[in-house]
Amino acid sequence: MTELERCANEMRRDIVRMIAEAGSGHPGGSLSCIDILCALYMGGVLEHDPAEPRKAGRDWFFLAKGHAAPALYAVLAHAGYFPREELTTLRKLGSRLQGHPDSSLVPGVEVSTGSLGQGLSIAAGCAAGLALDGQAGAVFALLGDGECEEGQVWEAAMFAAHRGLDGLTAIVDRNNLQIDGRTSEVCDPGDLSAKFAAFGWDVREADGHDIAGMVDVLSACKADRSGRPHAVIAHTVKGKGVSFMEDQAGWHGKAPNAEELEAALAELAGACEKEACRD
Repeated sequence: MTELERCANEMRRDIVRMIAEAGSGHPGGSLSCIDILCALYMGGVLEHDPAEPRKAGRDWFFLAKGHAAPALYAVLAHAGYFPREELTTLRKLGSRLQGHPDSSLVPGVEVSTGSLGQGLSIAAGCAAGLALDGQAGAVFALLGDGECEEGQVWEAAMFAAHRGLDGLTAIVDRNNLQIDGRTSEVCDPGDLSAKFAAFGWDVREADGHDIAGMVDVLSACKADRSGRPHAVIAHTVKGKGVSFMEDQAGWHGKAPNAEELEAALAELAGACEKEACRD
C-alpha cells in the first residue's frame, strides 16, 4: 500500500466514524470520492496552503456534490486545515462542520455548496475571473453523476467551452448511483464522456480509485492550456472500501449503527494490515 493509499484508508475510517457519531450523513458518495480528493490534496495536484487558505495564486477546488462534505472535511483535516479530532463534531450543534460545507466557517472551503447543479457554474465563473485577471490558478470541481441530471450543469458546460476556460477541470464521480437508485433507471445521463465532448470539452476517463492514476490525469489536465475546459469521468464504486455499503443506493444518506461501524472499521483495518499498513 502506497502512502497515498494508506492516507485514503485512514480518511475512510474517519468518514465512517464521524457519520456514525453524528447519526446522519452521506457515507456512500463520500467513500466513492475520497481517493479523488486524496489525489488532489495529498498527491501534489492542487497548489494550496493550509496556513494561508486564501493565499493569492492558489488553485481552487469546489465540491459541487456538497453532501459529500465528510470526505472534504477528512481530507482538509489530514492536510492540516484544522485538527483531525474536530471531525467527531460533524453535524453537531455549534460545530463548524455542517452537513454541507460552509465557507464562512471552515478554512479551505471556497464556497458553500449543496444545491446540486450549481457547483460547475461557480467553478466556471471562478475560472473566467482568473482568466480576466491574468492569473494562472487552476480550478477543479467535483460533481456527482446524478447531479449531471441538472440542466444548470450543461449551461455551465456550454459557457466554459465558449469562453475557452482551459484552467477548469470538472471531475465526475461516476459511481452510477443516486439517492433513489441507479442513475440509469432514475434519469439516465447516458454517455457523459460523449456529452462533455459534444459541448467542446477535452474529455478523459479514469479509474477514480487509482490514486496515482488520478494524480497523473489531473496533473495533465492542469498543465493543458490548449483552449478547452477539461472533464474527467472518474469511474468509482459508491461506498468503496466497506463491502456492505458498496454499490448500494441505500447507503447514500444513512449512518451506520454501532455494529455496522465496528464491522466497517474492522474491514478497513484489515485492508490496511493486508498491505502492511498500520496506524
